[in-house]
Amino acid sequence: MTEQQRIKPRRSLGAVLLEFLGSMNLAITLLMVIAVASVIGTVLQQNEPYNNYVMKFGPFWFEVYRSLSLYDVYGATWFMLLLGFLLVSTSVCVYRNAPAIMRDMRQFRLDVQSKSLRAFHHQDEWQSGQDKDQVLQHARQRLEKLGYRTRTKQHADHITLAGMKGSVSRLGYLLSHVAIVVICIGGLIDGNIMVRIGEWRGDIVAETRDIPVSQVPSQSILPPENPAFRGSVNIPEGARANFIFLSMRDGYLVQNLPFTIELEEFRIEHYPSGQPKSYESTLLIHDPELDEPQRRVIAVNHPLIYKGHAIYQASFSDGGSILDLTGWSLDRPELGPQPIRAREHPDQPLLEGRMPEVGSQLQLNTPRGPYTLELSDFQLFNIFPNEDEPVEGVRHSPYRNYGPSMTFKLRSAAGDAREYINYQAPIRLDGRYYFLSGMRSNPNEDYRYLHIPVDQNGSIEGFMKFLALARDRELVQAVAKRHAEIEMGLDNDPEMLEQFSRSVANLVRVFVEEGVDVIVEQTERTVPEGERANLLSTYIGMIQSILGTLYLDMLSQEGLVGDEISEQQANFFDDTMQAMTLIPAYDAPLYLVLNSFEHVEASGLQITKAPGENIVYLGSLMLMLGILFMFYIHHRRLWVMVREEGGKTQILFAASGHRQRNDFDREFAFLKDDLRQRTDAQPDSK
Repeated sequence: MTEQQRIKPRRSLGAVLLEFLGSMNLAITLLMVIAVASVIGTVLQQNEPYNNYVMKFGPFWFEVYRSLSLYDVYGATWFMLLLGFLLVSTSVCVYRNAPAIMRDMRQFRLDVQSKSLRAFHHQDEWQSGQDKDQVLQHARQRLEKLGYRTRTKQHADHITLAGMKGSVSRLGYLLSHVAIVVICIGGLIDGNIMVRIGEWRGDIVAETRDIPVSQVPSQSILPPENPAFRGSVNIPEGARANFIFLSMRDGYLVQNLPFTIELEEFRIEHYPSGQPKSYESTLLIHDPELDEPQRRVIAVNHPLIYKGHAIYQASFSDGGSILDLTGWSLDRPELGPQPIRAREHPDQPLLEGRMPEVGSQLQLNTPRGPYTLELSDFQLFNIFPNEDEPVEGVRHSPYRNYGPSMTFKLRSAAGDAREYINYQAPIRLDGRYYFLSGMRSNPNEDYRYLHIPVDQNGSIEGFMKFLALARDRELVQAVAKRHAEIEMGLDNDPEMLEQFSRSVANLVRVFVEEGVDVIVEQTERTVPEGERANLLSTYIGMIQSILGTLYLDMLSQEGLVGDEISEQQANFFDDTMQAMTLIPAYDAPLYLVLNSFEHVEASGLQITKAPGENIVYLGSLMLMLGILFMFYIHHRRLWVMVREEGGKTQILFAASGHRQRNDFDREFAFLKDDLRQRTDAQPDSK
């Protein structure tokens, strides 16, 4: 062998690249990575506001996951590249192997040699007294009856009859690979690929500000011709929208629609537990191409398909309910109730302003300075488990409706905000009635509730009036002085009397304005440990005594007390003291009372345009057929080689299967015995 013959020819770069792209190892690796990414995209909720992820994972891991685009896996650049790479790899694999597979499906291999047939696992030989034409006729008839396609070829010294069945199983390989190509194409079409390209080029920029749609810049607005998208919009009853919002990491895009959707009516039913039972929307589709609006009803799992857009009933929310609100200052309750109104300009009289709507923001002037009221939600029903003790003879319901509630935020000028939920109607707890208000500093916390007792008129005014008295420093000092004169006999020592009354008044002030925790902290800092308990008990006793005197004076002025206070009045005082201890932690400049409302509901619609959806369905069908062909159809080949030798007909019968199965063993044994019998096999045959 020459040196030139020993050296292998150098392959071109294109040939090497083609082999790499079409390799099985690459395809399996890509599929595994895509599968892992899909699991992440399923487990980790996608396209939530970034603040939610920060609170859930913390700043460090938030940045790590954000850098990997795990909050938008299916729209990430690397995921799109993986799909594209898998598409190319599988296409190359089909390109390389399809011709050979198609040839193998058509070829009967009539030129096979006897030496090769004898090496098969399934083979047998015998001789027959019949001539070769009779043998071939019997063999052909039997094979064709069993579903085999047959071909015959005359050779110099023998005739070969070949049969083949189940060749469509080889088509399963092609179908399964082509299916992956088709699915990848559909996924890329529906993956907002045009939006991604626009982002890469800088033509499309996500909007991060909470501004009206009319103020969104053009670079954040997508035209109706956008080939694929998935977004959502909330439409209040009686309102219209011709756009949806597409979530984009820390912002959104506005997708214009080629038609307008109007919500004519929204309907909802609840289970006794309070969970939604069913909800549906009556929509009007306005389109210049329609002679009149199209009215359609959609419900969960029953979407409307219009012009290739699927409109789903996804959720529901408040649509801008109008609330009649009154605010009580917790710093200066003596100011009384003040109506909360939205004014067009600061100089507009308060009473001429309009009642605020859910979703709006109002500027409030409070004794603590300017605050922003952000009305975020309104719930008509609040149904929770009934924790009341069953009463004999009275039907006990497992659930209880706590009535309407509103959710809002109070944001200071510094930007700090706390979220509150206030219930409109008094709530009965342990036989007493309270106005209930919950507060939390961030959405991950549970609400901490303030219980304000209801007065004898079912109002909050009694509590606010008493709170105003308790915050009146001069009045508290006067009551403390009177208490010292009567109870402690200090009327003969004016200096001591003045000093004591000021100290007690300051103690009450700290309790009312800063909370009992401040008194405890001051005591722990300044008093030896062994004396703290007795001193704190004395402090609390003084506070209760002074505030109790104020309470009795208030009842006397209102003519509501006789020789003894009633149990209800005593309970009111105890509940008021408890509420006062929580007001500093409540940390609100005012308490909002919901007087009445005009309920407006909104339907949450999800609208998708997915031209690749049917392509993915087609690919899925092809994949199922491919798997069915590969695993449930057995590709089988049979050969009957006949030759005349010494006045006898020599028969070589052999078979091969794509997979060795027990049923094929039985079929071969049956065919062998049947052909032996039909061809009159001689006793001395092999």
